[in-house]
Amino acid sequence: MDASASPAAPAPDPARAPAPAPVSRLRRLATPVGAMAAVVGAFGYVATVDPNEPGHYPVCPMLRFTGLLCPGCGGLRSAHAFAHGDLATALGANAVAVIGYGVLAAVWLLWMVRASRGRPLRIAVAPGYLWGIGVVLLVFSVIRNLPVGSALAP
Repeated sequence: MDASASPAAPAPDPARAPAPAPVSRLRRLATPVGAMAAVVGAFGYVATVDPNEPGHYPVCPMLRFTGLLCPGCGGLRSAHAFAHGDLATALGANAVAVIGYGVLAAVWLLWMVRASRGRPLRIAVAPGYLWGIGVVLLVFSVIRNLPVGSALAP
């Protein structure tokens, strides 16, 4: 039989490419652990450098130029109190921030669980929920700037 008449080897099929090598659990957890390390570092800094003493942090631009409290005003004082375990003071400085700490902790925990199982973190939030969060923040801002909502002001 002639060698030139033999059938040619089939071309490799790009759809059947070899699967990527599995990623170790330690490598999968590196990103969420790194993110938590950054958060712990930020909280550690705010716990060490007291935002209640003037001159350590810049003033909120909205408060400085308009005299109105934004939804984030008091957030650093809230983080400082939270880092020191004073939940009542943290809630008094910015209740929305404390709720945010809890939400972010829950999302981070979900991220860790999914990463340890080799699944990506995918959080799909419907636009209605995002609008709802925006409305809650707007109402919080308006109420804390009124005399009736002075308890919500930092």
